[in-house]
Amino acid sequence: MAFGSRAAGKHRGSSRLSRKTAGYAGIAALATTGVVGTLAGPAFAADKAAAPSMEDTGLSAVVVADELHSEIQNQAESQQRAAEVAAAKAQAEADAKTHAAEAKRLAEAKAKAERDAAERAAREEERKRLNTFVAPIDGSYVSTQYKAGGGMWSSGSHTGIDFHAAEGTTVHAVGAGTVVEAGWGGAYGNNVVIRHNDGTYTQYGHMNSLSVSVGQQVTAGQQIGVSGSTGNSSGPHLHFEARTGATYGTDIDPVAYLRSHGVAV
Repeated sequence: MAFGSRAAGKHRGSSRLSRKTAGYAGIAALATTGVVGTLAGPAFAADKAAAPSMEDTGLSAVVVADELHSEIQNQAESQQRAAEVAAAKAQAEADAKTHAAEAKRLAEAKAKAERDAAERAAREEERKRLNTFVAPIDGSYVSTQYKAGGGMWSSGSHTGIDFHAAEGTTVHAVGAGTVVEAGWGGAYGNNVVIRHNDGTYTQYGHMNSLSVSVGQQVTAGQQIGVSGSTGNSSGPHLHFEARTGATYGTDIDPVAYLRSHGVAV
C-alpha cells in the first residue's frame, strides 16, 4: 500500500489527524442536532461500508451535513411561504367578512331609512287626506246666503247655504268622516249628515238620490249622492249646512266653515 512505502512524518500524521478530527467533529455536530440519526444515518452507514478509511468517512459526513442543511433550509423556506399564503388567505377571508358585514349594515340602514321615509310619507298623506276639504259641488256658487230671511224656513232664516246645481249633479263629501244620517229628513228631503274628524258636522239636503249609508266612512271629494229638489224645495239645488252637533239648531256659518278648511267659496 502507499502508506507502507513512505516514511512516517510528523506533518503528514498531523494532516490525517486533523481531517479525521474534522470528520468526527462534523459527525458530532450532526448528532447533536439530532439529524444524523434520522436523516443522514443510512447514507452515512452506506458510505462507511463502501469506504474503509476514516478520512473518507469524515468527508462524506460533511457532504451529507451540507446537503441536509440545504434540505432543511428549503423546507423552512417552503413552510414560511406556506405560512405567508395561509396568513394572506386568512386575512382576505377576514376582510371579506368585514366588508360583507359592513355592506349588510349599510343595506339594513338604507332599508330602514326607506321604510321610515315611506311611513312618514304615508302618515303625511293620511294627514292631508283627513284634513283636506273640498266644495260639495264642483264649479258652483252660493245662490242663497246663510241667515237669509223669508217665510220658506220654519226658523225664519236660512240655516245653511244653497249651492246652484241642476238636478242630477254629483254631490261630494266636503271632508273625511263618518255618515251618521242617510235617508229622508222631512223638510230637507233626501239628506246626508257626516261627522268629520275635527268633531264638526255637515248636512246635504234636497238630494234626488243617495250613494252612502249610515256608518260608512267617506273621504273628501267622495260622491254621496246627486242633487235634486226633494223635501221643502222650490227647485233643484243643494242645501248645505255646517254644524257643531248632529241635530238641528247647531248650525254655524257654512261659508266661514269651508274657508277655514281652505275651500274658496
